[in-house]
Amino acid sequence: MAGGKETPRQRMIGMMYLVLTALLALQVSNQILQKFILLNDGLERTSKNFNQKNDFAINIIRTTVEQQGNNEKDVPKVEAAQQIRTLSREVFTYLEEIKNRLIDESNAKNAEGNFKTAALKNVDIPGNIFNNNRVGYEMQDKLNEFPAEVSAILASVGLDVTFDKIANDAKDIDIFKNDVDVKYKDYVNLNFVKSPVGAVIAIISQHQNEVLNIESEALALLTNSLGSFIFEADKLVAKVAANSNIVAAGTRFEADMFIASSSSGVQLRMTADGREIPVQEGLGKIEFPVAPASSYDDRGLAARTLRGEIVVPIGGVDSVLTVDYQYFVAQPVIQVSSVVVRQLYAECANELNIDVPALGNAYAPEFTVTGGQAIKGSRPADVTIIPASSGKVNITVASSGNRIGSLEYDIRPVPAPTVRLFNGDNAIDLQNTFPFPGPRQLKVRAIPEPTFAQTMARDANFEVSAGEVRLVRNDVPRASVRISGENVSTTSLLAEAQAGDKLIVIVNEVTRTNFQGNKIRSQLNEVYTINIR
Repeated sequence: MAGGKETPRQRMIGMMYLVLTALLALQVSNQILQKFILLNDGLERTSKNFNQKNDFAINIIRTTVEQQGNNEKDVPKVEAAQQIRTLSREVFTYLEEIKNRLIDESNAKNAEGNFKTAALKNVDIPGNIFNNNRVGYEMQDKLNEFPAEVSAILASVGLDVTFDKIANDAKDIDIFKNDVDVKYKDYVNLNFVKSPVGAVIAIISQHQNEVLNIESEALALLTNSLGSFIFEADKLVAKVAANSNIVAAGTRFEADMFIASSSSGVQLRMTADGREIPVQEGLGKIEFPVAPASSYDDRGLAARTLRGEIVVPIGGVDSVLTVDYQYFVAQPVIQVSSVVVRQLYAECANELNIDVPALGNAYAPEFTVTGGQAIKGSRPADVTIIPASSGKVNITVASSGNRIGSLEYDIRPVPAPTVRLFNGDNAIDLQNTFPFPGPRQLKVRAIPEPTFAQTMARDANFEVSAGEVRLVRNDVPRASVRISGENVSTTSLLAEAQAGDKLIVIVNEVTRTNFQGNKIRSQLNEVYTINIR
């Protein structure tokens, strides 16, 4: 800008552009291309901040003029500010469309929306779009018309300021004008011909920043040119500017409460809902945790009103300005992910992921359980629930001390295992007779129900822990051995066995070892017969 000394931000933006254009004259590596994308991400975040700042500046200009009684000298400046904002948006959107066209035609992003290094290296597509199709020359015209149009709008309200061009040929850039290799190049050939896609994306984002920076400077000039603020109590209006008027319970409400045009020589005192808040450069900083509402409408919202007060010294007397600001508390929705989500198994490790997406990174869960106990996992939303032996489990979910809601589950008993007999690793068919003298490696196994075994593997460890095997001849017991585990020693029984005898297997107890190593015993009375031929 030719109207005054450059700010550090302006000097930084100019230097970044010079670095970008200088790098385009080099053979860039994959690593440098990736740096271009990182640079582009930073530029786009800066653009977002610029847009918010410029929107805020428009509101400041409008409300200040209103509060000063719509002075006839200042009223046209409101329209001028809006014209500049509209013009800036049009150019910004135009550049965004070109950037998206470049990304689409170069297939620069994968299905997940991430940039592909191979596509970023493409140097043919930028030349085709910006040179062969003349898009670059059209863009140069629009970029250079913008500062001139902004200057003309400012001149219409008595502000004589000239802004520099944005899109320059090499001869107009200090770093290139004496370089025999590039000084002859025009804007398009300097920036886009034989330039990789990744670098061109960053250049377009930089141009967007320059557009928004010129707009910001112009709005600042308009703001500074407004007449002096006169504190007249009947014309003062208190305002609240919130980041959002819809917030989720458990997050923080953040907003600025302010008088649109303040004075550095005036000490202001502000309160929000009766609580005093800090005042920085005339703006009251409001921040507080949002408690859940007792009820929500069919949209999942609950209306609330913030009551603000600003104490302003007018004519040596403190005047109190009030403002009522309505915002909405959004009902947080609890989402549960688990293999089993309808019922929880008694005395087992039921692993759940209990999330509240609306809270985002502010989610700091606390789980309170009745009818069982909870063990927190390695991630905030992970929790293991161990229910009691029967009844229901109620899980109350809170975040940062604020109750979010509760979940209730039925407690499902652990399904009984199936007892099966084996000779070694071979299952015994009880429908047929077993060869004499009988099974020498008898095993009595407790097999968990398949669904339980799959979903609760750490708790599906069953063992037959009590019972008896009897050798029976003509319905008269001849000998017996005790069962105290899977393997049963039948040597002594088979030594007395004869063809036609029976081995009667009686299972009295099955023990399950849960994930904590605790033994849970269940009584049974099951009988199995092995006929010896």
